[in-house]
Amino acid sequence: MDMQMNFYRKLPIPKDLKEQFPADERVKKIKSERDPEIARIFEGKSDRLLLIIGPCSADNEDSVLDYVSRLSKVQEKVKDKIWIVPRIYTNKPRTTGGGYKGLVHQPDPEKKPDMLQGLIAVRELHQRAILESGLTCADEMLYPENHRYVSDLLSYVAVGARSVENQEHRLVSSGAGIPVGMKNPTGGDLSVMMNSITAAQGKHTFIYRGWEVQSLGNPYAHAILRGYVDKHGQTFTNYHYEDLMQLYDLYQEKGLVNPSVIVDTNHANSGKNYLQQIRIAKEVIHSCKISKDIRSLVKGLMIESYIEDGNQKIGAGCYGKSITDPCLGWDKSEQLIYEIADAL
Repeated sequence: MDMQMNFYRKLPIPKDLKEQFPADERVKKIKSERDPEIARIFEGKSDRLLLIIGPCSADNEDSVLDYVSRLSKVQEKVKDKIWIVPRIYTNKPRTTGGGYKGLVHQPDPEKKPDMLQGLIAVRELHQRAILESGLTCADEMLYPENHRYVSDLLSYVAVGARSVENQEHRLVSSGAGIPVGMKNPTGGDLSVMMNSITAAQGKHTFIYRGWEVQSLGNPYAHAILRGYVDKHGQTFTNYHYEDLMQLYDLYQEKGLVNPSVIVDTNHANSGKNYLQQIRIAKEVIHSCKISKDIRSLVKGLMIESYIEDGNQKIGAGCYGKSITDPCLGWDKSEQLIYEIADAL
């Protein structure tokens, strides 16, 4: 025995799953209209603020679609200033490996894993979200091998703090064809994040899903600041004026194209105190107002938001409440979006 794994069943390759559950023509049209505007934001040709907002994890199709439909109505009111990309995160990194790993693992969080049903559920959820809201969404590239199962549906992906140093994440990002946000690692070392962006903006030849592939380089690979944790487990922020200026200077030194940052208002920046996201978002907008360099660098915000404030245990049964990290409830989120639009 060469490996202690039970090879349970062979899953369909992305091409086959896409043919079995194809993207609707309306979905293709919406994505083809929205992607260029997101690119314009990263190129500095549009001064709209990108707002990547939604639940920590997309665990329940009904409440996620309800949430995204609410966002759609708000988007219509702020479209001149804010471009909303809903977070539909279907893979969840778990720090210790335990807990809910996301829709792709468990289409029903209360039942055992079923990866085939999970992959189908993820495609269906992203499609329905686009059709019901007119908004294309963001997901996390937790497993680079899985990205192709939804690559025709997404408008944005993030590489998480625990993945950003990984070679495969960097190489696949270089061929993703949509903006990829590289989070600073949990320890906060910005050079790791900058190296990741440099790698993703370059061209590479590598093995991917059993193929030798060549990537073209991703000019929209960019930074996400999410705070960090020191060796004693204390959380520290990196969204203040000084942090943004430091990142601006790092970009100048590196000579990368489209210098950009999305500020993550939760995670270590808020110390997972979800209500702090309101204050953090407003502080970042204030920094943009007092420095044109920061305004040119800050392309958007990432906010964890759902229908109900806070979080709950799996099986608690509260509709629209996170089963992973605590989120900002709908009423506060809606008000915050209007306040950000007014401040821009």
